[in-house]
Amino acid sequence: MTPTGHEPEDDGAGDGELTREFLQQIGARIRVLRSRRSLTVQQLADLSDVSRRLLTQIEHGQANPSLVAVTRIARSLGTDFTELVGDSVPGDVAVERISASAHVLVWTSRLGSTAYLLVSTPGIRVADMWLWSLVSGDQYGGRPDSPGSAELFHVLTGELTVRADATEVVISAGESGRLRSDRVYQYINNGPKPVTFLRTVALAR
Repeated sequence: MTPTGHEPEDDGAGDGELTREFLQQIGARIRVLRSRRSLTVQQLADLSDVSRRLLTQIEHGQANPSLVAVTRIARSLGTDFTELVGDSVPGDVAVERISASAHVLVWTSRLGSTAYLLVSTPGIRVADMWLWSLVSGDQYGGRPDSPGSAELFHVLTGELTVRADATEVVISAGESGRLRSDRVYQYINNGPKPVTFLRTVALAR
């Protein structure tokens, strides 16, 4: 936890751009939940280990935080990432169909790459499924998740290069992979065509 009034060195800024609609949605939700818990901006910033300035900007939909920073804030509020995007369902639902219109465009890049949140487990966050598309020459840099976290991915088209701990692995269409995401990592498209892949994020509690 960061001492009161101290600005963390890592401001939680993200790579690429979180979409304006997504930022406005989570900003408003964070502000409501913080008020319900009678927390000041500084108190929530300390609990989440983000700067007060960044948290203020997030609440007003004016920042570009990393997804890791958003998850830390959600957990500090006693909820999870999917609650912030309104994707929660009653825990006693046995089977549920998620329509394409319910998929949330969360991330885009200047080159046109995208990341959609498709579906998540309800309640305390266990796993999220994403559909990613990286255009040729583009990449996404991920910040370390909590210790013990992992990501699973399956390449649908193209070739995906995954870099972590100074190691690069190329995964072709039809192949799958596993990544320990509690470290800095990158998803890269070095090929001539777009790469699309399913990505499942499983954060350790």
